[in-house]
Amino acid sequence: MSEDERLVAEVEVVDDLTARSRCDEGFLRLRRFLLRNRYTDGSVSEPYRCDVLSRRSVDAVAVVLWHRGDDGKVYVHYREGTRAPIWLRRLKQDELPCKDARPYDRIGEIVAGVLEEEDDGPAGVLRRGAIEAKEEAGYEVDPRRLELLGREGFFPSPGVTDEKVYLCAAEIDPAERGEAAGDGSVQEEGTRMLCLPLGEAIRACRDGRIPDAKTELGFLRLADHLSYLPQLDLFADALPPALRERYDRLGL
Repeated sequence: MSEDERLVAEVEVVDDLTARSRCDEGFLRLRRFLLRNRYTDGSVSEPYRCDVLSRRSVDAVAVVLWHRGDDGKVYVHYREGTRAPIWLRRLKQDELPCKDARPYDRIGEIVAGVLEEEDDGPAGVLRRGAIEAKEEAGYEVDPRRLELLGREGFFPSPGVTDEKVYLCAAEIDPAERGEAAGDGSVQEEGTRMLCLPLGEAIRACRDGRIPDAKTELGFLRLADHLSYLPQLDLFADALPPALRERYDRLGL
């Protein structure tokens, strides 16, 4: 059975270990602090509780894989698989103030993975990005072919977790795709690779077909990096001269 045929049909809760587990163990760790703010005028706040979700490898890299088709369009490649925390939202729809418009059986996401201790500095981010491109998508990518999308990373949910995600991109040849071995975890099983034109992929993020924030941000940063204007479906060099002079890439 091929990768694209073996998809997750259901996530079954075998046991709920919450009450029997410590919050400072496991892949994700919850730290519970009692904090106090000190202000510039010398005053201090009342103590307040703050929970921080973290892990041993705090930060991550996400990679936008792309190629230019014979039609001149830019195509992006992403994975679609089941994410158990999102799948389980269906069990608490009655508790949500805004019900989900659809069940999230699968979530589209660009290739991503956590940074390890040896992934030091920007070069380490690109190194890990190349490893994840091979593990999750089957593409052998020279780290020197990856480019950072933005000088800094971003915080996906700063009120909850201290994770920072770094975005980068690599141009690939779809014909050179090999086996995506994964990292051996069950959570990487039952996935498939998909490909869309960049403009359509951005629209899919906006209309909810690809409801992953880092993926939408990655697609938008790639568009800026390539001087592609998705609203017009053209590149900046195709603008009239007067507009071309005013065009300014936001990327650094």
